[in-house]
Amino acid sequence: MANKNNILKVHNLGKVYRKTKTPVYALHDVNCEVTEGHFISVVGRSGSGKSTLLNLIGGLDIPTSGAVKISGKDLAQMNKRELTYHRRFTVGMIFQSFNLIPSLTALENVALASMFANVPRKKRKTMATNILHTVGLGERTDHTPSELSGGEAQRVAIARALINNPAVLLADEPTGNLDSITAGEIISLLQHLNHKTGITVIMVTHDEITAKQISDHTYTLLDGNIVEHVTRE
Repeated sequence: MANKNNILKVHNLGKVYRKTKTPVYALHDVNCEVTEGHFISVVGRSGSGKSTLLNLIGGLDIPTSGAVKISGKDLAQMNKRELTYHRRFTVGMIFQSFNLIPSLTALENVALASMFANVPRKKRKTMATNILHTVGLGERTDHTPSELSGGEAQRVAIARALINNPAVLLADEPTGNLDSITAGEIISLLQHLNHKTGITVIMVTHDEITAKQISDHTYTLLDGNIVEHVTRE
């Protein structure tokens, strides 16, 4: 089997927020490398910098210092057009609160992401239908978010994140609003997608025990620093 490449390199990454008189140091000289196709978890208590790290990788924020490189490309050196491309095609993002549009059906919520990618209407409908089947919602395509359970809504959000075939799936507390049984089902789905498609998964979670059981690498953040790195044997 051929050796896989590093898809992500985070080098001396720092983030400082200066919205008040007292600066908030969210990340301090964070370093890590992620191999293509691996399942990565980032754990830590609230305020440790987990979501900040994910937002920087996703191109939703810019670092104060250091670099985030995906496939060798430094996000800080990208112009607005390149960053838009990165957020639309290189990464797919899943959020704790699902972020679905209430007035749209599951199919329309998923297809919307490919519409912004200029995919023709008929093709994006087919793509959305297929990906909803992949996440187990083939019978719920015409339901709006209010007609879905929390687990189903998160599956729609996962489908939306996958519709443009990203290289990296970023999941920010994807089970935070779910009961333990449904949370386990969502984690199993992410594992299945990782194994079946080879997509790289980077998940932020409070569930340290589960993270260490399922992840190739688990990073623990505390006060903006990586204080532990565990590799699954």
